[in-house]
Amino acid sequence: MLGYLASPADGAVVVLRHAGGVRGKKLLDAIRSGSGDGIEVVCAELKRDADKYEFAQAEFATAGKKISPGALRAITSAFSDDLAELAAACQQLISDIGAEVTEATVDKYYSGRVETNAFQVADAAIAGRHGEALVTLRHALASGADPVPMVAAFAVKVRTMAKLSGARGSSAQLASQFGLAPWQVDRAQRDLRGWTDEGLGRCIEVLAETDANVKGGGRDPVYALERLVRIVAARGRA
Repeated sequence: MLGYLASPADGAVVVLRHAGGVRGKKLLDAIRSGSGDGIEVVCAELKRDADKYEFAQAEFATAGKKISPGALRAITSAFSDDLAELAAACQQLISDIGAEVTEATVDKYYSGRVETNAFQVADAAIAGRHGEALVTLRHALASGADPVPMVAAFAVKVRTMAKLSGARGSSAQLASQFGLAPWQVDRAQRDLRGWTDEGLGRCIEVLAETDANVKGGGRDPVYALERLVRIVAARGRA
């Protein structure tokens, strides 16, 4: 690449992606100096769910495409682990869908994503719908879902609920305080209805046990997941 920068091809654009650190410093310094008409575009890493939600929201807003809040939450959850995939998914929906993008649209396109299925299981269990959560869990596992991301989805939801349990303030204030999006605050506060601090504590303990079991600490990860679903659906009282 250093040789190429000395004599770049006319009409060609080469994009290099650097993951950070000191590796390739000589090349980076050459690009930063303007060699070969190179320019650096700094892209801050998006780690918080709220930042990823805003990123996806901006993708649709820039394209002038309408998307429902539920659909935006669904697609952000489905691709929360890979920003490039999230961007590609947004662009596919922008390109393919003529009308407003809805939750049904996202489900039609990306229902096979492990994360989407995992959050569907967690949502049903947290709402107390044990049967629905169990059926969705078994469908996800039969479709090839891995138990580890399943537990991670429960952990994300329950951790957010624990953060907001007993917290006071507006959605905007709490979102800023805990590094969340306002819709995440509203959702967690709805999820907390009917829960007690003791129940949350019990579920956090079971989550830790289940996490260890699905990562090799137990003999039957599926049983561990089903037990987790049962206890969460009972709001920690099982």
